[in-house]
Amino acid sequence: MKALVTLLAAGLLATPALAAPKSFKNVSVVDVNCSSKVADNADAHTRECALKCKDSGFGIVTEDKQFLKFDAAGNAKIMRQLQKSKEADHLRVNVKGDVDGDTLKVDSIKLL
Repeated sequence: MKALVTLLAAGLLATPALAAPKSFKNVSVVDVNCSSKVADNADAHTRECALKCKDSGFGIVTEDKQFLKFDAAGNAKIMRQLQKSKEADHLRVNVKGDVDGDTLKVDSIKLL
């Protein structure tokens, strides 16, 4: 019986590691500082503002208006892309990663 309980517990702990990364396509990327202010119209949020507020980090506004902030690696990846971009606003991305609470652990991200 003890072995069965141990096996079940080990299986439950391993389950999150087996979860597939989630993909978000053509979603708005905004800085954390402005996320609640622009949730209703994230496309109007400017690249200039995002770069000004870069220290707060970044994330996405999902189709259902939820905000998922990026982990440190995701922040670094999107920052490089925003710095190179010529877009003034309508900052959209395709991003893939693991969701952990309100954080997206970014595997890949591409500014559209």
